[in-house]
Amino acid sequence: MITASLILNIIVLAFVCFGLITDSKRVQKTAGIFTPARGVLLAIYLTIAIASLALLFIQNNNFIFSLLILQIVYKIMTPITVGTYKNPIVISNLFISVFHIITVYYMINDGLVTI
Repeated sequence: MITASLILNIIVLAFVCFGLITDSKRVQKTAGIFTPARGVLLAIYLTIAIASLALLFIQNNNFIFSLLILQIVYKIMTPITVGTYKNPIVISNLFISVFHIITVYYMINDGLVTI
């Protein structure tokens, strides 16, 4: 599950970051036109993607746990901060957070991290 969560991050964020960088019409429709805030979002997404890629090789369970917990919290907060459940970004965030919650559960249950 750990590897699957990291690969999910990398795959999803590769497409999202590419769309943000190229300012695709689909990204404009879901995330709006380019603004400094969208640039900050790109920086955060790139950071998560790079960290996920690095953690595939480093395999530090404490770092992976921390990354997934941060993602779970921000992804669950997106419907509140965006103001809707209908935005495609919000919907995908919620599905990904469920996947990461399952991974975190198994990490705790299997004794891979201590809380």
